Formats: sequence, structure tokens, C-alpha cells
Amino acid sequence: MKYFSTSTLALLLSITTKSTLAWMTVSHPIHHGTMKEQSKTRLFSSKAKVTIAKYEGLGNDFILVDARDSSEPTLTPEQSANLCDRNFSVGGDGVIFALAPPEGDETYDFSMRIYNSDGSEPEMCGNGIRCLAAFLSDLGEDAKSYRINTLAGPIIPVMNDDGGVTVDMGEPILEGAKVPTTLAANHPDGISVVEQTLECNSKTWLVSAISMGNPHAIIFVNDLLTDIDFESDGPALESSPAFPAKINVEFVQVLSPTHLKMKVWERGAGPTLACGTGTCALVVAAIRAGKIPRPTGEGLEAAVRVTLPGGDLLIEWRESNNKIYMTGPADLSFQGTAVLK
Repeated sequence: MKYFSTSTLALLLSITTKSTLAWMTVSHPIHHGTMKEQSKTRLFSSKAKVTIAKYEGLGNDFILVDARDSSEPTLTPEQSANLCDRNFSVGGDGVIFALAPPEGDETYDFSMRIYNSDGSEPEMCGNGIRCLAAFLSDLGEDAKSYRINTLAGPIIPVMNDDGGVTVDMGEPILEGAKVPTTLAANHPDGISVVEQTLECNSKTWLVSAISMGNPHAIIFVNDLLTDIDFESDGPALESSPAFPAKINVEFVQVLSPTHLKMKVWERGAGPTLACGTGTCALVVAAIRAGKIPRPTGEGLEAAVRVTLPGGDLLIEWRESNNKIYMTGPADLSFQGTAVLK
């Protein structure tokens, strides 16, 4: 038997251990990058997700969800508000659901519901309905127009050849109590609120109240830059006790008999680049308050141009049927999958 010294044994053990480790490393490599990627994949796959498309109408941007096989929104108000977060998720002024029409009702092609960026639910959204029409068209619903059921009643968007959308917004609601507002009626018709005095935010305002299925307070100013403190006056007026359901606030400057300019503080969303229903309401308010004449004729030649922070809308208040027609763009920004938080 051959004996080894203590130092020799230590050397052999060291060599054997290194060889074993080397064999283990070659035979069973540990890919740290792969493990991280697998971990990320498992994490992503474990999260609830939703397929979305992002559309905008004059910068008023919305997350569109295809729920045509459902009669109710497929996300909760809280999930929708989280999706609208511009720092931690997709970002948007609201989430719009393309839904099935009411069961058994052949009057409609689809239904629309919307949650604002704060999770509240408005009755309707003018820019949103144009985006919904473009979304339906992009989904393959090849029609010239759509009959949409909304919480504000039936709305009919028509797809134009130039890519824009004209929406039959229905008739304005002029009765103050139905807007709703507690401001006293002061119009000769006995029911309307036209430039009525309101004390709010330590200022005196002349407010016209009109509903387009959702409530609007319209205030005319000489200069949008100097006559209002937008970030302070907007939320104060939105939450004024004079408006039990809160209200969308439009500040309007008259540029010419056929051209108005506005800034909007939207109920539940704050400052946005555009508001379709508000644009319709302010044109009616301008005509009724004598700020501009009512155009004659029909079609775009009888429309009033309204400049919003995000661009222009054309609004026609047609005398023959008392309906309002809104024309403007609706464009796809991107589509994909979003993680629900």
C-alpha cells in the first residue's frame, strides 16, 4: 500500500474538488439571464391583461376595449382609472367599451359605455363617440353609420369619405332643471338658464346651462388668457352646489360670428384638449345669448367653427329638426395588450 503525506493529500483533494466543480459547471450550466427571463415571463403571464386600442380626437385620448359580446363594461371603474394613469399605465382621458346593443332591441347596432380617468361614468362623450365609430370601422364593422345606444340616448355617427366622422348628437336639452342646475331660469321661455349670475371662487360669473345628455356650464369671456384662472376656476365651478351632478365647464371667447374659441374643464377628467359635447353646447349657448347669429342652411356651410386646444370642430345646429351635428377627426394611435393593475 502506498502512503501519501498530509500535504500531498491536500493537493489531491483540491484538484479533485476543482475538477468536480468544473464538470458540474459544464454539465449543468446555470444561465442567470435565462432564469431572469423565465421569471419575467412567469410574472407577465400571471398578470391579468386586456387587449386595447388607443384613439384620439383632437388630443382627447381614449382607451378602446372590444366587448361586443358583452352588455356591460368588462373592466371595473377602478381598473379603468388605473389604465388611464399616464405615469404607471397606458394613459388616457377615459376608457370606452364597444358593447352589444340592448338585448332584443333592433333599434341599435351597438352600445357605448365610458369611464372617466377618475373612474366616474359620464352619460356620453362627443369626441369619444367619434373614436368609437373609428374603432368599430377598424374592427371590420363596415358600415356608413352606426346606431349607438348611450346613457344619453341614441347617437348616430357617420363615417365620412375624408376619414372624419359626423355625429348626429340629437337635440340640446335647454331646461335648467334637467341639466341639472339649481340656478333660476331667466330666459323668456321660462325654463332656460342663459347667462345667469353665479358667485363662485370669489368671482361673479354669467353662466348658461345646457345638457347634451351630460351637463355643461358655458361662460363667455373677452380673453381666455387673462379673464380666467383656469386651474382654479375650472374645478371650483365643476363642483359648485349649483350643479347637483357636477358639471363640465366651457370658457368661450367669440372670435367672429362663425368662429369661437374655448377651453374646457371636464367633469371627472379635468383639463382636456377637446370636448365634443361641450363644443355642441357652447354653440347653442352662443346663439341663445346673442353672441353670434344662427347660421342658415344645412351642412358644413352652416356650421360654426370652434377652436379647442387640440384643434377645430365644426358644429351645425340645424333649424329644420333642432338637432346638432358635430364633425371632426378620430385617429388610431396604437394597439396592444395592457396589464391590469
